Amino acid sequence: MLLERQNELEQIFSACQRSADGHGNMVLISGEAGIGKTTLLETARAQLTLAHQVHWSACDPFLTPRPFGPLHDFAAEFASPVLPLLRNGALPTELFATFYRTLEAAKHPKILVIEDAHWADHGTLDLIKYLGRRIAFSACTLIISYRDDEVSEADPLSAVLAALPSGHTNRVPLTPLSQTSVEQMAAAAGKSIKNLHQITSGNPFFVSEMLASELPSMQSVPASVQEAVNARIFRLVEKERQFLETISLIPKALSTELIQALFGEEGETLALACVARKLLIVDSRGLFRFRHELARLGTQTRLPVNQQQRIHQRILTALQSLNTDDLGSLVHYAAGSLDGTAVLQYAPQAARRAATIGAHREAASYLTTALKFIDEAPTELAAQLYQDWAYEAGIALQIDDAVVQARRNAISLWRALGRNDKIGENLRWLSRLHWYRGEANEARHFADEAIKVYEALPESSDRAMAYSFRSQLDMLNGRMQDAIHFGQRALTLETKHPQPEVRVHALNNVGSALVLRGDHSGEPLLQESLELALKHGFHEHAARVYTNMSDYLVRFKQLDKAEQWLTDGIAYDTEYDLDSWTYYLVGIQAQLRLAQGRLEDAATIGRGVLALKQLTLLMQLPALCVVAKAESRMGEPDVDHLLGLALKNAMATNEQQYIIPARLNLIENAWLQQQTNIAYEQLQILCAADSDHYDFWVAGEIAVWLQRFDLEIPYTTTHSLAPPHQLECQGDYAGASQSWLDIGMPFEAALCLLASDLTQNPEHLPTAHGMLDKLGAKAYTERARSIATTIGALKLLPKRRRGPNPNTRQHPLGLTKKEQQILALLADGVNNQEIAERLSRSKRTVENHVSSVLAKMGVKNRVDAMLRVQSEPWLLPPKPH
Repeated sequence: MLLERQNELEQIFSACQRSADGHGNMVLISGEAGIGKTTLLETARAQLTLAHQVHWSACDPFLTPRPFGPLHDFAAEFASPVLPLLRNGALPTELFATFYRTLEAAKHPKILVIEDAHWADHGTLDLIKYLGRRIAFSACTLIISYRDDEVSEADPLSAVLAALPSGHTNRVPLTPLSQTSVEQMAAAAGKSIKNLHQITSGNPFFVSEMLASELPSMQSVPASVQEAVNARIFRLVEKERQFLETISLIPKALSTELIQALFGEEGETLALACVARKLLIVDSRGLFRFRHELARLGTQTRLPVNQQQRIHQRILTALQSLNTDDLGSLVHYAAGSLDGTAVLQYAPQAARRAATIGAHREAASYLTTALKFIDEAPTELAAQLYQDWAYEAGIALQIDDAVVQARRNAISLWRALGRNDKIGENLRWLSRLHWYRGEANEARHFADEAIKVYEALPESSDRAMAYSFRSQLDMLNGRMQDAIHFGQRALTLETKHPQPEVRVHALNNVGSALVLRGDHSGEPLLQESLELALKHGFHEHAARVYTNMSDYLVRFKQLDKAEQWLTDGIAYDTEYDLDSWTYYLVGIQAQLRLAQGRLEDAATIGRGVLALKQLTLLMQLPALCVVAKAESRMGEPDVDHLLGLALKNAMATNEQQYIIPARLNLIENAWLQQQTNIAYEQLQILCAADSDHYDFWVAGEIAVWLQRFDLEIPYTTTHSLAPPHQLECQGDYAGASQSWLDIGMPFEAALCLLASDLTQNPEHLPTAHGMLDKLGAKAYTERARSIATTIGALKLLPKRRRGPNPNTRQHPLGLTKKEQQILALLADGVNNQEIAERLSRSKRTVENHVSSVLAKMGVKNRVDAMLRVQSEPWLLPPKPH
C-alpha cells in the first residue's frame, strides 16, 4: 500500500519524460531510514512505460564500500565497454567518460538508480558528480536515494549534492505519513493499535513491522521496532530463524550460489519461505535481500558477538569455495572472524585493486584493516603495509601525525632488512608529507636525506625523481638556481633511465624556475612538459603546467599570452573535474583582469571563488589577494581586514611567491590612505630580504614605492628594473605611463602619473583622473581630488557626477550581451533549434553565436561550456530582479 506519495511519483515520472525528450536530469530522493524510498522507486518502476530502460544498483554498508560498486552493476547490466576498463584498472576519468559516451549513444532513454548513496564509496561520489554535471545532454535520468539524517554538512556526499546543477536536479524529500494514512494501513491489516502513529512517528516501515508483529494482545504494543522484528523471528521454525540470522550478517543482496554454498540444497527453499513471510524480497536480478535494512540490522543485533564471529568465518569459507574475486567481501568477513592470516592475504590485494582505479580512500581503509593484524605479519610485509597505507592515506585523507609516523615505521623496518632502496623511497615521501604540511625545513631535510641514500645506490629513475622533487621544493621557495641545478640533474639521469613521469615533473620544475627569474628559455621546457603530460594522461601534471605558465605570464605582464593559457587551462581542468586546480587558475584569471584594469570583473571572479565552500586556503589565496586589491582601488569598505587576511594566509604557506605580493598590496593601500608608517614597515621587510626571491618586476615595484614615499631604506638588487619602473625612477613619468599602456595595464599607467610631482606637471592630474574614473577606481579618483585641492588645481578636474558611477563591469570572458543570453540558454540544456525559436532568430544565426561563445570560453562543445558555467557561475548574466 503506497500512501501520500502521488506527488513524489509525479516528480519522478516528469523527470523521466524530460529525459525521454532529450533533456537528462537527476532526481534526489531523501528521507530517514524506513520512510519508503525503495517502495517509491519500486512503484515508479512498475508504472513506467516500456520506452524506458531501468537499471538498478545500490551501495552496500560494508566496513569498506566496494569501489565503483554501482558502476560495476550498470556496466554488467547493459554490456557497457566500461566493464573491461574496470577489470583492467583504468583511470576514473577514462571510466566516467566511457560510461557517459555509452549513455549518449543509447537508443532508448535510460533510468539509472543508485540506492543508499549515504554508503557510497568516493569513486561512486565522483561518478555522481561527473554524471550530474553532464546529465542535461543525455537521454538519461539518474535517480539517487539517500538517508538525509545520516548526511552531515561535513559528509562528502553533502558536498557532491551541493555541487549538482540546480537547473537539472529534482529534489524529492519524503516525509512521514499522516495519522490518517497510518490508520488506513491498520484498517487494511484488520488491526487497531492504540497510539500507533505516535509510537512510529508515521514511519511506514515501523508501522508495517508493528502491524505484522501479531502479538497475543494488541493492547501490548512493542516498545521498539527491534521488539517487532524479534516477535516476527520468534514465529519462524528453527531452520528458518538460523537462516535469517546467518544472512543478516551479509549487508548486500545474496545470490542463489552463495545461499547454496552456505546451506546446501535446502538453502533456496529456506530463502523462498522467508520471501513468503515477507521478511525477504527477490529483486529483478533474482537476488535475495531483506525487505529493509532496518530489518536486517534488527535481526543481526540479536546475535551475541561470539556467534557473529563464527558466522563470519562460515561466510568467508563459503566465499572461498566459490572462488570469488570480490576481495572487499573477503576482507570484510576475514576481519569479522578475526582471521589475521586471511586479512593479511586479501586486504593488500583489495587495496591494490582499489588504488589502480583511483579509489584511494577505500585502499586506505583496506590497509587500515590489515594494520589491525600487523603483529601477525612478517617484517617485510609489515614494512610494506605501513608504506602503502601512508601513501594511500596521504592522498585520500588528512596528512596527520599518524601518516608521518607510518612512514617512519616503514623506514625503521626496511632499515632492519637492509633495504636502502626502500629507505630512500620513504624518505622522499616523508619530505613530501612535510611539504604538504607547510613544514619547509623538514621537507628539505628529508629530501636531502633521500638523495644521500639514492646516491649510495646504483643510478635509477628513483634517484632522478628524488632530484626532481628537491628541484620542486626549491622552485616553490624561490631558490631558483638550486631548482635548476637539481632539475637538470634529474633530466640527465632520466635520459639513462627513461621514465616519462620523471621527465614531465623535472621539465616543469626547471622551466618554471627559469621563467620565474625572467629567462624565457624556460617556456619551451614548460611546453614540452605539457605535451608529454597530455600524451601520457598525467592530468594533474598537465594542470600544474597550465598553472605555473599562467602564473608566470601574468607576473611578467605577458597579458595576451596569459589570456590564452588561462582559457585553455581552465577548460582542461574543468573537463577532467580537477576542481582544486580549476579554482587556483580562476584566481590567476582574476589577477589577469586586475592587471588589465578590469577592477569590477576581477572582484566578481575573486568573490565567486571565495564564496565556494570546501576550498583549501591555497586554492583561495590568489582570489583573496585580488579581491583585497581590487576593492581597495574601488574604495569598498573593510579593505584593511581583507589585506591583513591575505598576508596572514600567505605567511601560513611560508612561500615567498604569496608573501611578497601580499606585502606589496599593503604598501599600495598605505599610499592611497597616506599611512607612511605601514608602508615603511613592509618596505623595510622587503628591502632586508634576499633579493634572489625577486624578479625584475618585483624589484622595480619596490624601488618605485621607496621613491613615491620618499623613504631612505637601504635597498640593493641584482636585477635591472622593469622598463616602466626604470623610467619612473628616472623621473620620466609620461614615458613610464606610456610603457604601462603599451603593456595593456591602464591602472598602473594612471597611478604612475598620479604619483608624479604634480606641481611641476599639473597636466598629468586630469589625465590620471580620467583614466582612473573610466576604470571605476573610485578610491583613486578621490585621492586625485585630494591632491588637486592641496596644490590648488581642482579646477583641472571635472565636477563630480551625481549618482553612482557607470557600471564598469564587462563580461569576464568578453561575451557580448547576446552571447551571454545564448550562454544562459546553453547552461539550461536548450538546443540550437529551441534557442532560435525563443529568441526569434534563424538557426544559422544562433549557430554562429554558439560557435563564438564556445571559442571565447575555450571549450570544445556545449557540455564543456555547461561545466564551466557550473564551476564559474559568475560567467552567467545577472538574473533580473
